[in-house]
Amino acid sequence: MSVRFRSTISAAAIALAAVLAGCSGDSGSPSSEEDSSVSGADISHVHGLGVNPGDGKLYVATHHGIVAVDDDGSARRMGDTADYMGFTVAGADTFLGSGHPAENSDAPANRGLIKSTDAGKTWQTLSLAGEADFHALEHAHGTIYGYDSTNGLLRVSEDGETWKDRAELAALDIAVSPEDPDTVLATTENGVAKSTDGGETFTDGDGRVLAYLSWAEQGELYGIDLDCTLHRSTDGGESWTETGTVPGGRPQALTAVDADHVLAATADGIYESEDGGKTFTERLAMSEDAR
Repeated sequence: MSVRFRSTISAAAIALAAVLAGCSGDSGSPSSEEDSSVSGADISHVHGLGVNPGDGKLYVATHHGIVAVDDDGSARRMGDTADYMGFTVAGADTFLGSGHPAENSDAPANRGLIKSTDAGKTWQTLSLAGEADFHALEHAHGTIYGYDSTNGLLRVSEDGETWKDRAELAALDIAVSPEDPDTVLATTENGVAKSTDGGETFTDGDGRVLAYLSWAEQGELYGIDLDCTLHRSTDGGESWTETGTVPGGRPQALTAVDADHVLAATADGIYESEDGGKTFTERLAMSEDAR
């Protein structure tokens, strides 16, 4: 049975939607190289996390630009102060994103799919400008999978320019199996929904309400719930084990770098685990005023 977009949503869906606060609004003006250093107090709402294989640094997609975080905790805004929503690292210095332009920009309110090949300094529009706002993006098996929140559907593309529309569903996040390009998971108000036909149809949710999912290349699947409890699955989401709790309250993003290396953003900062989610250390704090 496929999950169709509903006009009414449950309390769980409202809770899921709450983690997207800050999706729209003032995105500020472009920053210069001279004032590109930022602190946690300058960062408002995290929409994506990734490690760039080009330099090994943590990159953070935020409501006010892409931020690179060094091992010593210092952070630097890479380019403009646009609102970056869906975000994924597709290769060395190569990022895919979506979202909304910075203040005073003449770009469309919804940026469609955009791409950077210089680690977030500059971006080019690939497709769907003015039509789509991807809140979740995955690059796997040579294919881009995107959840288009504007139209409430999953879309897939092999080149980032031509898209195929798949199932309509009300989702917050998606994850693609590293082993099977046809296996796609989505977080919904009813739990984790599963597709085994590349996103053409999804099962009803399994009852476990998770906010974000991330599938490591080694096969380990991680999910974080609304209470910031981290869950781990080694069988593609058929069963889950609680591994620990990410500090900081409301979840904002999750990325499994590898089988045991996990990054998570919550309301008060970005945290990292290198033991499969048992313990976490703070990578970057965000002040209360920035949330």
